Amino acid sequence: MQAKGVISLWHMTVKLPIEPRTKNKRGVAEYLKERIPAVVYGRKQEPVSVFVERKEFEKTFKTAGESTVIVLEGLSAPIEVLVKDVTFAPIKGGIVHVDFYALEKGKEIVTHVPLHFIGEAPATKVGAVVNKVMHEVTVSCKATDLPAHIDVDLALLTEVESKITVADIVAPKGVKISEAPEQIVALAEEVEEVIEEETTIAAADVPAEQKGKVEDEGGEK
Repeated sequence: MQAKGVISLWHMTVKLPIEPRTKNKRGVAEYLKERIPAVVYGRKQEPVSVFVERKEFEKTFKTAGESTVIVLEGLSAPIEVLVKDVTFAPIKGGIVHVDFYALEKGKEIVTHVPLHFIGEAPATKVGAVVNKVMHEVTVSCKATDLPAHIDVDLALLTEVESKITVADIVAPKGVKISEAPEQIVALAEEVEEVIEEETTIAAADVPAEQKGKVEDEGGEK
């Protein structure tokens, strides 16, 4: 059975201060502790090396991820970007570099939007388990319409074999989801009981050399 309902979407834009990266600041350890080296580039944006405040970026990235339009402020003019790549230190951890992709005004973008599963599935009360098949979808839209995430309400899974598909997602105006409508987002499945049987190793299954050793040891006095 396929559940019918609306999966809500919302979008947001955040601002993030940056400053140009200059050679005389690269070697200052204390300065770098509070900032992350980054680069801004795009089809119509010449690569620009910048610094972004560490605490501000980490807070933004934690809540917004790679699916939120960020307005970088601090250069000659504000630049709308998406986080393209984040590099972490392999041993100590922590962010050591960020790539920002500059968006073209008025142009559509294609990116991934995470799915947030909310609520409880009524089907679990009759012994079903929820299988979350998809954790993100691909969308194409203008930057101003980009949803930060999609909320998937598990209340749509009312009984065993209920499922939520891409067709159940009602996207806002200007946003197109690339996945096929019939693709399953989540479903309620029946729990299969697995009975584990104890396996007894027969004497005949013991290798001959080991069997003889056991008999010899048993014969010793």
